[in-house]
Amino acid sequence: MSTKIDIGISEKDRKEISEGLAHLLADSFVLYVKTHGFHWNVTGPMFQTLHVLFETHYTELWAALDQIAERIRSLGVFAPGSYKGLIAPSSIEEENGVPKAKDMIRQLVAGQEAVTRTARKVFSLAEKVGDQPTADLLTQRMQVHEKNAWMLRSLLEE
Repeated sequence: MSTKIDIGISEKDRKEISEGLAHLLADSFVLYVKTHGFHWNVTGPMFQTLHVLFETHYTELWAALDQIAERIRSLGVFAPGSYKGLIAPSSIEEENGVPKAKDMIRQLVAGQEAVTRTARKVFSLAEKVGDQPTADLLTQRMQVHEKNAWMLRSLLEE
């Protein structure tokens, strides 16, 4: 028996927001895996800088995964709990090889920007229905990913 949820957001809106958050979770998870893999495998003259930067990014992403999943649960929906469920909705492509360092950076810029776009889409719905906790979480996520994208882009400048 489940207890009715009455937090001032309709069941339909909670489910729709949760679907958007599941997409954000998927994008964040794929970006986490990609960033962690690049951390392990980066080589070249930027090794030390990228190794440390990638670790900073994947550590932050790991913590964010929990925040996003717990927000989904707070809305009364089960969070994806399988690898397939976590990656299926993602708009970020997995990397199966080991690209050169600058290609890693380019892929991570694209990934950071993709997560930002996903968060922005969900934000408009959360804002429309007065879901301030989700809007706050999404604002924080956009801020982090926009900053990360900027820092990574700056490494590509000559």
